[in-house]
Amino acid sequence: MASQIQGLRTTIYKTGDLAAAKAWYAKAFQTQPYFDEPFYVGFNIAGFELGLMADDEPAAKKTDNVLTYWGVDNITEEVEWFIGLGATEHTAPTNVGGEIMVASLKDPWGNVIGLIYNPEFKLG
Repeated sequence: MASQIQGLRTTIYKTGDLAAAKAWYAKAFQTQPYFDEPFYVGFNIAGFELGLMADDEPAAKKTDNVLTYWGVDNITEEVEWFIGLGATEHTAPTNVGGEIMVASLKDPWGNVIGLIYNPEFKLG
């Protein structure tokens, strides 16, 4: 039987301040939400959903056990962009083979945002 999995659809970041996170992510990803309710905010990022949900759990108690990478064309510029907006470096840009580079940052609420430059990967 063929897999019924259709691919990734949504990455959700939890925050203690949904309004501030909405403004921060709108600026960071340079797009406005398409769905905006008091319990959930959704952004369409190149056909994938970035969701924000309210959460009262302190950031210090969050783990890094799941990491989502957002594709970029220039990882150094994007890392600098996010840091300029108040994110902090989680892992520096690193070559992981061939031309593939990864990095991660933490948003102001402690969520890890992964970035990847991978010229070998094509959607399809």
